[in-house]
Formats: sequence, C-alpha cells, structure tokens
Amino acid sequence: MAHLLSASCPLAVSLTSSSKNSVKPFGLNQTFFNPQPLSNHPSLKALHFQEKKPKRRRRSCVFLATATSQQAPPETSTNNNTSPSKPKRVMVIGGDGYCGWATALHLSKKNYQVAVVDNLVRRLFDHQLGLESLTPIASIHDRISRWKALTGKTIELYVGDICDFEFLADSFNSFEPDSVVHFGEQRSAPYSMIDRSRAVFTQHNNVIGTLNVLFAIKEFREECHLVKLGTMGEYGTPNIDIEEGYITITHNGRTDTLPYPKQASSFYHLSKVHDSHNIAFTCKAWGIRATDLNQGVVYGVKTDETEMHEELRNRLDYDAVFGTALNRFCVQAAVDTVQCVELAIANPAKAGEFRVFNQFTEQFSVNELASLVTKAGLKLGLDVTKMTVPNPRVEAEEHYYNAKHTKLMELGLEPHYLSESLLDSLLNFAVQFKDRVDKKQIMPSVSWKKIGVKTKSMNP
Repeated sequence: MAHLLSASCPLAVSLTSSSKNSVKPFGLNQTFFNPQPLSNHPSLKALHFQEKKPKRRRRSCVFLATATSQQAPPETSTNNNTSPSKPKRVMVIGGDGYCGWATALHLSKKNYQVAVVDNLVRRLFDHQLGLESLTPIASIHDRISRWKALTGKTIELYVGDICDFEFLADSFNSFEPDSVVHFGEQRSAPYSMIDRSRAVFTQHNNVIGTLNVLFAIKEFREECHLVKLGTMGEYGTPNIDIEEGYITITHNGRTDTLPYPKQASSFYHLSKVHDSHNIAFTCKAWGIRATDLNQGVVYGVKTDETEMHEELRNRLDYDAVFGTALNRFCVQAAVDTVQCVELAIANPAKAGEFRVFNQFTEQFSVNELASLVTKAGLKLGLDVTKMTVPNPRVEAEEHYYNAKHTKLMELGLEPHYLSESLLDSLLNFAVQFKDRVDKKQIMPSVSWKKIGVKTKSMNP
C-alpha cells in the first residue's frame, strides 16, 4: 500500500492572517491520490494510490503561523508539569480531525507547545464519497493562522503521512514531543465495511501508522507518553461487565489478570484490536508508557476554543458513514474528549505501563437517543417523528451491555452529560445550517453483509 499525502519542503513557510495565498500546502516529492480534480466530486470508481520514490532524503514540511493583527501576548505557562521557560510539548497526530482539532486548541490554550501532524486525507474522503460537514470548516492553514491572530499562540503543522516512517522520524526529531496524542486513524466502521479497498486501507493505515509511532517513540523519544484513542467497539457486546482494559479470571483452579477479551464488529474495530495488542506488547518489551482512551460517543460540536471564531469551527458529520447516530438524529429533526486527553497527559502512565481508560460517563440505546431528540425537537417547535429502519450491522437487536468507567473520574474528570441544553445546541446547529443538509446522506448506506471486492461508489 502506498503512502498517502506525504509531502516535504525544504523551508519553513510563514502564514499570515491577511493572505491566504502565501502558502502552498504541499511541496516536493508529494504523494497524492489520482487522478481527477477533487472539485468535481467524482464518483469513486476505484481507490488509486500512487507512490513516488524520492531521489534524496526528504525533510518534514513545517508550517508556522505568523499573525499580522489581533495578536495577544503569549501567556506564561501555569501547567504543573511544565516550567515557564519550557512548556511541555504535545504532538497531536490527526490534529485536523474532529477530536484532534478541538484537542490541539484546548492544549494550546492551556500553554502546552502544540504541533499538529496530519495528512489531510479525512477531507479527501468527503470529496470521494460526496459528503460534506454540516458546518463549513476552514483549511488547516487558515485555522492555525486564525488561532495565532486571536491568541498569539503558535501551533506547528507537519503535513504528511505517519505510514511514511521517514516523514514521522523527521517530525519527531524536529518537534521533540514529550507526549503524543494519536488521533491519526481511519475511525469509521461503516467506511471500513464499504468494500475490499477501504477495508485494506483501514487496516494498513491504522495498524502500520500506530506501529510507526511506537517505533518513533522507542528510537527518538523514549520518555514520551503515548495517549491513544481507542473505541468501546473493540469489546463487542459481551454478556458480562466490560472492565477498563483488564479482567481477573479463575479457570481450572488458577487465577490470572488478562487483557479484556476483544470481539470486534467491523474491520475498523479489528484494526483497533491489533493496535491494543501492539501497544501492550511494546510497553512491556520496550518500557514505553501509554494510555488508551476507549471512546464512547462524543457529544456536541462546540468547545470554548472553537467558538472564538468561525474559522476555528469544528466539523459536524451527519452522514451514515462518519456521523454518529445522535448527530444524524439532530440533523433530521467533543468537550469531554479534550478534558480526558489533558488528564491523561498531566497524569502519565509509568514506564512500561499500558493503561486503559473507558472514556464515557453514560450510555444510551439508539432508541433512547431517538426519544430524547424527538422530545427536544418538539420543545423547539420542530415536527419530529420516529421511524424504524433495518439494522445494517451484524449484531443482536437486544443484549446486555455494562462498561466500567471509573478511572478518569478518579483523576478528576468533570463530565458533560447529554442534557437538554446540549441537544438544543445540536438541533440549533442543524437549523442554522439546514440549507447545507443532503438528506440522502443520513440514512444507512453501508451493509455489513453486502461488502464486496469491487470498489463501491457512494454517490447515488
């Protein structure tokens, strides 16, 4: 599998808040999808991957934002784990995505020195599948430039693919992170179940990318703490309580503590199982320290930082491939994540320790979510009705499900529960951007049983 969107350039490029044409996002030896202009939104007949071999060693492409107006003086670090002269350095892989962008801004505001590493492929998926965020989102370059203009804080940007180890090594050696927050994975179960090409891409991107991060930590930053985003879907739907990472069992008179059994329900979830085993192994063998945040549903689209300017706005996916059920319900009729990541960074794992935190504070069935959204919509004067559709996934309609989630609370997590005000906020977003809604994208379009070999177009 060839690398995606790997780019390099010989010089650091300065961005200004007053000029959008002062930077070219890709440089020499770039690798890109082929062959048609993205602006045409063509039907995806095949996933084309090209690999262009460099003739010389590549260097990381780093973008530094320089604001020309509205600058605020940098604040003195107050983080307990840093000193004013040397703030802790956090690399956010996948920092252009939904969770990554909110996390990068939050940590920057907390006076961490932040770098975003991203190949920008998530935006390309939208073009390939004919999808679009409900909320218009600015380019990563404009986002970073605007953040600099508003706060005076610099977020470094490394554009490239972590499956390209040479690029990742250059990024590590350039930025020298104290912590790495890894969001850089294909995170959609439906996307991984569309066809063979996307199933293979998901496995390669997620597993190889994470292996590269582990090797980069071992080779270049042994004390670096890895904070990895997991998923509750790794565990499936067992008929016993889901513990946080490990379970103590007695079998044939002998007792041992083992990793909690994984029962993945898609090719995406299978890639996360491989990730967990690889991270657990390298922690034990190499002394790496890592925390796995097994994420449940993240509510909302707003954080204090993304609300500062429209160019900082986060994406809101409502389609059947990348959107959550709650988002789709709200369109029809990421605050906790950043707090959990910060807690994990501020309270790192011990050398050789692989911790697992289940990152959610409450759980609902799809039917319960539908009822909550229906009630909230009616209060806002919306005509909302419920309907039942066939389940496209292979799973039991009713099953026992109880997952433990105490470790983050013990570290001081202040949870944001699914309240009426949060539902109102999501619904108001849907109303505000109702003219951008494509109703054809809401209903389930990927069937687990109908996955095939031929690459499938998602356009009608």
